[in-house]
Amino acid sequence: MYGSRGARRGASAVVLGAALLIAGCSSSDDGGDEPEKSGAGITQQPKETDPFWVNPEGNAAQQVAAYEKAGKKADAEQIRKIAEQPTGEWIGPETPEEDARGYTEAADEADRTALLVLYNIPHRDCGQYSQGGAADGNAYRDWVDGVAKGIGDRSATVVLEPDAVLHLVDGCTPDEFHEERYDLLKGAIEKLKSLKNTKVYLDAGNAGWGNPDQIFEPLKWAGIDKADGFSVNVSNFYTTEDSLAYGKTLSAKVGNKPFVIDTSRNGNGPYEEGDPAERWCNPPGRALGETPTTKTADPLVDAYVWVKRPGESDGECKGGPKAGEWWPEYALGLAKASE
Repeated sequence: MYGSRGARRGASAVVLGAALLIAGCSSSDDGGDEPEKSGAGITQQPKETDPFWVNPEGNAAQQVAAYEKAGKKADAEQIRKIAEQPTGEWIGPETPEEDARGYTEAADEADRTALLVLYNIPHRDCGQYSQGGAADGNAYRDWVDGVAKGIGDRSATVVLEPDAVLHLVDGCTPDEFHEERYDLLKGAIEKLKSLKNTKVYLDAGNAGWGNPDQIFEPLKWAGIDKADGFSVNVSNFYTTEDSLAYGKTLSAKVGNKPFVIDTSRNGNGPYEEGDPAERWCNPPGRALGETPTTKTADPLVDAYVWVKRPGESDGECKGGPKAGEWWPEYALGLAKASE
């Protein structure tokens, strides 16, 4: 069961350059908690509880504006639940330096931290909905170098390669690619941690795929000791309670490293019906989870984050579009179920 497979952004970043700088908004005198409104009127969350950057021109924000223009005020208010929260920005395969620079500059303008997701490891997703990745190891190293150059000294929190270690453990990734992948992940952590203000969380699967005894040594081989911590439940639906238990058990096996939990769509927990192999893909009846914050239920949890962007498809299943594409009907369902 590959819980977060298919939920990635394979395309280049939607909003870059000048648009992002406009979206960044000028800060107020009190530290930037009340930036000027832009687009659909999306502003930043209070920095002391949620330091991550809200993209005021993201897919959800654009949907809010479209619904408002069409007179669908109730739907607009539902989607606003998504639009006003910071979500992960998935760095595109073609323009990593430009993507990383655009997002971190916009976040810096708003006195916030960019939440970036790196998802371009060679042989990604085992040929499933989000298959792809860099052509080879050298191409991946160049790509990571581009990301690092784009981030520079600006503040960034990076979730590194969802499923990459998990798929080494569960047999999904062929044996001949294992040694290189460990080397690439270790190198990526070292490169990103050489930056002045970048935190790195190596992905460590989810509460439903197996148990921490299966993955703690591979995480060590992938360089978890040099990372700030690990991420759990990326693009998945396991409850925060279950994710917390999984993360704490795993943390004890990797030097008590802290972790972040993706709570973007876990409000109603996992889907328990239909084909077990496809339960993770656009399951019906799910809800938004806890909003992003650094004020969590446990000192080992650095933050609840929305790594997966709610409303973007997991893949072409259950009527959904391609992985990573905006799906307004699904977004509405998530928002309405979280009332």
